Amino acid sequence: MKKFLKEAVQFSLVLLIALLISLFIVTFIGQRTVVDGESMENTLFHGDNLIVDKISYRFSEPERFDVIVFPAHYDSKVYLVKRVIGLPGETVYIDEEGKIYIDNILLEEDFGKEAILSAGKASEPLTLGADEYFVLGDNRNDSLDSRDYMVGNIKKDEIIGRAWVRIYPFDQIGFVEHE
Repeated sequence: MKKFLKEAVQFSLVLLIALLISLFIVTFIGQRTVVDGESMENTLFHGDNLIVDKISYRFSEPERFDVIVFPAHYDSKVYLVKRVIGLPGETVYIDEEGKIYIDNILLEEDFGKEAILSAGKASEPLTLGADEYFVLGDNRNDSLDSRDYMVGNIKKDEIIGRAWVRIYPFDQIGFVEHE
């Protein structure tokens, strides 16, 4: 009986340590999230499972074209995955042809699936605050993003982290494209 009790206590201790390590990792290092919807196609797809790097932005700033994860303003239990387009202090504008301008310079990028049909609030020059980012989905015409007041500009402290690795589906495992 003593041997069984000793083994039960040892097992419980190992389990407790594993739980504490898991909690530490999820809280400070990384967490898993699932892409919901088509807004990031053709980079990420509905149902893709991602590991989010929660450490990088503690030591550096998000860069243009980083794919970030943040809670939706309309529901903190919903996580959105979008690409950083505008950086703090910049002015973002989307013209009638769907072209993106940053500080009056045409943004050269090829992540967008097609020309933007609705510029939303970026149809007028939009200057970002000192800690704000303008984000878009890669599937520009099927994305709820910074063009919409429901999402708006994203503050740095709202960002959970950088989409780092796709872990599912298994035939698509790999690092998320940021540049």
